Amino acid sequence: MKKNIIIISLIVPMLFLSGCWSKRELSELALVAALGIDYIDDEFAISVQVIDPSQVSSKQPSGGKSPVVTYHAKGKTVFEAIRKILALSPRKLYFAHLQLVVIGEELAKNGLRDTVDFLARDQEIRNDFTLIVSQQATAKDVLNVLTPIEKIPANRMLNSLKVTQDAWGSTLEVDIEDLVTDLGISNQYFVLSAIEVLGDKSLGIDQTNVERIETPVKLEFTGLAIFKEDKLIGYMDEYDSKSFNYLNDKIKSTIEIISCPSDGELTTEITQSNTKTKGIVKDGIPRINVSIDIVQNVAEVKCDIDLTELKTIDLINRQTEEHIKKNLDKVLNTLQENYRADVLGFGEVIHRTDPKLWKNIKKDWEEIYPEVKVNVKVNVKTQGLGTLQNSKIKE
Repeated sequence: MKKNIIIISLIVPMLFLSGCWSKRELSELALVAALGIDYIDDEFAISVQVIDPSQVSSKQPSGGKSPVVTYHAKGKTVFEAIRKILALSPRKLYFAHLQLVVIGEELAKNGLRDTVDFLARDQEIRNDFTLIVSQQATAKDVLNVLTPIEKIPANRMLNSLKVTQDAWGSTLEVDIEDLVTDLGISNQYFVLSAIEVLGDKSLGIDQTNVERIETPVKLEFTGLAIFKEDKLIGYMDEYDSKSFNYLNDKIKSTIEIISCPSDGELTTEITQSNTKTKGIVKDGIPRINVSIDIVQNVAEVKCDIDLTELKTIDLINRQTEEHIKKNLDKVLNTLQENYRADVLGFGEVIHRTDPKLWKNIKKDWEEIYPEVKVNVKVNVKTQGLGTLQNSKIKE
């Protein structure tokens, strides 16, 4: 009897646990790869880039159809606009595969806080997607561009963002969790990568954009967008953005071009970069010391120079140090004088250095920051010269 009771007690819960009562078939869902959010005429304009599984499958020919479809709707809130798209889409929108959110420039200028709050709060939206800003274009314009090689434009943009960050250093991948953290700090500054539509925006949606050898409409990451609190205040171009990433200790690899002693130029590949930022307080005056250690290889030589001599390597190191420092001083001046934006978090560095002083100057930091002296020291070491030290081709 006792044995039967045990068996029944095990079987009964299984009756309630079995089955997939909440399952949703793939054929019933519209997989959203990217979301665009604009602010137009006091309304939120939403664009969703939906994947057509039949066109991205490797087992089926494309048949000349687009691999993605975009739907657009407007509403008083982001949530309302998304729900309105259901009237256009033949399937229920599914955000579990969302990879990218494009913020329109006008929305970025008006403020992101409410939009970010919705994106972070909604249970159906994944919490590891990347956010970027559309520069001189709407998010709708960006999502309407069909791209070659990568069938899904959202994948193309995300891959390009990551490759540019790793190999060139002018972009920065920021996900929703990072942004929520930044917005949770008062008087916070942060950056997002900016993307631009090159060419006639009306042609990007045409299938011929991916059928030509040279596409008439392209998407290009142009650098970083600067935010104060939650509002866009300006941009840095790709070169200033690269210098910013040196200071922010985000450079994995990039290149530098320096002048040779004689006519010509020499290109180096930066393989390592390590930045240390330290706060100094002397006589009640805060200062910042930035030290950057860089390892590079000689990549391209367009001049007559003897790479076998030690003094030549010392010259290359010194030239690279001066070149990088000049660019770093330029971007620091832009951030302090033009934007008055402590995007690099120098205030937090002073806070850790002298909490008592920071308590007294915190409320006036916006006025103090532009006057803070920042000393930058760059130390470069050349490690590799390539397979040819002195080119026999030129000889």
